[in-house]
Amino acid sequence: MDIKKVLLIGHNFSPEPTGIGKYNGEMIAWLAANGFDCTVVTTFPYYPQWKVQAPYQNKWWWYKKEVMESPGKNPVTVYRCPSYTPADPTGKKRMIQDMSFWSSKIWQVFKLILFKKRFDLIITVAPPFHLAYLGLMLRKLTGGRLVYHIQDLQIEAAQDLNILSNQTMFNRLYKMEKNILESADYVSSISDGMIKKIEEKVDKKVLFFPNWADTSYFLPLDNRQLLKTEWGFSANDVVYLYSGAIGEKQGLENIIFAAEQVQHDKNIKFVICGSGPYKEKLAEFAQARSLTNVSFLPVQEKDAFNKFLNMADFHLVLQKSNAGDLVMPSKLTTILAVGGVCIVTAAKDTSLYNVIEKYNVGYIIPPEDYEALAQKVLEVKADLNVEFKRANSRKYAIQYLNIDQIMQSFINEVSAD
Repeated sequence: MDIKKVLLIGHNFSPEPTGIGKYNGEMIAWLAANGFDCTVVTTFPYYPQWKVQAPYQNKWWWYKKEVMESPGKNPVTVYRCPSYTPADPTGKKRMIQDMSFWSSKIWQVFKLILFKKRFDLIITVAPPFHLAYLGLMLRKLTGGRLVYHIQDLQIEAAQDLNILSNQTMFNRLYKMEKNILESADYVSSISDGMIKKIEEKVDKKVLFFPNWADTSYFLPLDNRQLLKTEWGFSANDVVYLYSGAIGEKQGLENIIFAAEQVQHDKNIKFVICGSGPYKEKLAEFAQARSLTNVSFLPVQEKDAFNKFLNMADFHLVLQKSNAGDLVMPSKLTTILAVGGVCIVTAAKDTSLYNVIEKYNVGYIIPPEDYEALAQKVLEVKADLNVEFKRANSRKYAIQYLNIDQIMQSFINEVSAD
């Protein structure tokens, strides 16, 4: 099939700096730069701050059409739809958010149908998983093919992390999800472990469509020690950085507990960078323990982010044990691109565990074990193999995370008759 016109239906999109919005934005930018005519139906940028960001703060309550220039011949048309955005995103509030987004988006999709807009490829991104029904409706009335791309296994994550507890509701959600999996022309996901879980639900090949890194923009820098001074640290400090969404599924309180264990070493510094509903609680934990080795920083601007990541000696990639292969940390790709070395919490035989172990790009500890984290923090400080691991990280990013290779492979697969 010759693909010319592409529609993305997704909750998150550019200019969100992290997570699904980052990858959705970069995917559409690549498609537009390579000659595709792209349209996006999304909401206003809110992640990871959990509030609508500039310059949309006073306009989020109504629909907005944008035309974004691209390096290709076709500009990108973006339809932003209003959505409830909870400042404290509990399980129930996130469900309300998903439903409010569905309600506003369905009118925009109806308008596309009314004006006989036809797309060769319709991509819906989960979470939220139920947006795929909008893609199915559009496909039925106007044609095209539907790709259901899964970044997180939303229903399992909500169940295993006890975000919701109503089993009857979960049974209904799984039934809806199975209908989507069976109806979509293509199903894709970002890791081997997640693909395996999806293929256990449906008799269908699931495409491997991993997240990527811009290896020409994010790259190792030589003056890493001196960069620390730009963020108020000494060149002799050993910086352990967590940068990303700050929520409950990561188990970030273990950083605070580990910091308390190693506070006798005055050169060890922990940095928690980002935004999210759990950040204030973590700050309270640190303050209650009078910790001076933990700093909290806001989300960094993109033009400084490469230097910021290079500033860290080690990167913390943490998640709770019951997250397993339900999520694959999106932050990992950029860390590897800058030649970063990770301390990772991962259970054996999960995708995250296998990548770190097979390619020797970091250290693995058990999830939710702050004593193991504290011990590893002390151990790796003097590890002579760190530079070898840094080289491995960059090599892996160049070989497996190049956006051109990943996107071209994806287009080839969904174009095949």
